[in-house]
Amino acid sequence: MPIPIRRFFMNQIYSCFSHRSIFYSHSGAALCYSLIFTGNRCKLKIIGITGTLGAGKGTIVDYLTKHHGFVHFSVRGYLTKIIQQKGLPVNRDTLVATANELRAANSPSFIVEELYKEALESGKDCIIESIRTVGEITALRAKGGFTLFAVDADQKLRYTRIVERASETDKITFEVFADNERREMESQDPNKQNLSACMQLADFTFQNNESFDELYRQVDEALVK
Repeated sequence: MPIPIRRFFMNQIYSCFSHRSIFYSHSGAALCYSLIFTGNRCKLKIIGITGTLGAGKGTIVDYLTKHHGFVHFSVRGYLTKIIQQKGLPVNRDTLVATANELRAANSPSFIVEELYKEALESGKDCIIESIRTVGEITALRAKGGFTLFAVDADQKLRYTRIVERASETDKITFEVFADNERREMESQDPNKQNLSACMQLADFTFQNNESFDELYRQVDEALVK
């Protein structure tokens, strides 16, 4: 690449990242194929996922990362590191409590804002799992290039799926599962989970009551719209 053109693209990248460091090799120009430059503003294609418990958010994440090249940023993974640093057990109670504490101490969008910083550094299209507050959606929409997916399924089917998944937070009775969901579905506190309001704000809502192939078909249709 000619030096003047190379220099132009690098200036755009540095401006976009607002003093963030970026690796650059003299052997070739940096390639940021997921970034769209509008003046000095950088837009990253972001998909956020919200939905009811056990509906298939992780299944969509796996599909987008394996078949569409997205990079995955997990709210649960972010919280798990903090909980482990405190020497506490990782379960739904500590996940919810830690998330609420961070949002109350900072802002309703604090966790996804931190993940967004990591996404910028990746320089690729990304998927953030999962979105649980309206404040998170507002913050991500303000950055541009944001699409919100929501996924739902029959409650008993979802419980069957989490039992089969058998993660540490999934070893619960149906009654506890239903109670956990009720607790996270609605809240008047902007710092706490409000899955119902988040799902109402989704750009695309998928029903995952059938096969994975049917879910993938719905996702593929949404990606081209």
